[in-house]
Amino acid sequence: MRASTARLTNSPVRLADLQFPQVNRLIHRTRLAFIHLDNLLAYAKRDRDGRIDGYIAAHLPDECVLLFFRKGEAVNAASLHTAGRHVITITEALKRMRAEVERADLEYCAAPMEQLAWMYASCAGGHQPRAINVKQPEKFFPLLQQEKVSGVLELISNGRVSYLRFDQGKYLTGHFCDKPSSLPPARYLESLFDAPAGGAEPAMSAGTFPAADDLPAQAATALVNTYRELYWRIVDAVEREFPGEAKRRAQKVTSAIVDTHQALALISVPRGTDTPDSVVRPEELSTALTDWTLQLLEGAEVMMPGAAPKVLKDATREHRYVLQAAGFYGRLPWRVTW
Repeated sequence: MRASTARLTNSPVRLADLQFPQVNRLIHRTRLAFIHLDNLLAYAKRDRDGRIDGYIAAHLPDECVLLFFRKGEAVNAASLHTAGRHVITITEALKRMRAEVERADLEYCAAPMEQLAWMYASCAGGHQPRAINVKQPEKFFPLLQQEKVSGVLELISNGRVSYLRFDQGKYLTGHFCDKPSSLPPARYLESLFDAPAGGAEPAMSAGTFPAADDLPAQAATALVNTYRELYWRIVDAVEREFPGEAKRRAQKVTSAIVDTHQALALISVPRGTDTPDSVVRPEELSTALTDWTLQLLEGAEVMMPGAAPKVLKDATREHRYVLQAAGFYGRLPWRVTW
């Protein structure tokens, strides 16, 4: 299979050449057609040996899709492509892999959580490209010290990706792609600027972004659908108390706070339509539903005291354990007894 010539945004680095740091390769780079993706995900989730922190890097014709794992559970996904890099839903990542099963390949690697958090952060916004002159490597790192750079430097050389953390221009720690354990970091970094066989200059790219301390988990589609159902169950319960008013009031509250809680745009989608593809965190769903419910039911309480606890009890009974775990009831002024 001929490797794609697509290149990472504004760089000479080919997407097909990207290799990320790892502490163990569980699956070396293999044609995706030879991988049973569902079995791999099940192994990562259920088998003790598969419950690792790590990532899948899938090289598709025009992008590199990353799927991040925490203790074997897929928690987030991202894409690096010719037009940029951004976070995508896990569902969308798997969809893209399955659509290119004949032309893609995949590797599955274990990596420390700090590195995974940085890999995610490099795609989540804030990545700033930096100019790099491969003929003058001696000037690159002194400039970082001079500018007192803080954050993470992503340095790519012929596809090998390394991450280095700086604080006020001082190097703290890093994760390096295929660095021999006996080789000091400084010597390894020097080697990244060496010309490969044939004398051509190495294809290099550099950029900085804010350091992240943890890898966030995105809400699963099933959880998003649960909150969508709760939204409309609450609307239905209000409708039974105030016929003909509920939908109008719900839409009015949603419009007023959707800029603050963008998750509302996801859970307020009309029934009978597909769930939009959007990355959202579980806590964002809970906070959005809580604030929307508070404003909606405050108005109901003014017109009919005692209506709010009744609405909450009727609408959320089937999903009360999910809401209790998210702290939903504790942030509302009404007590609901079961």
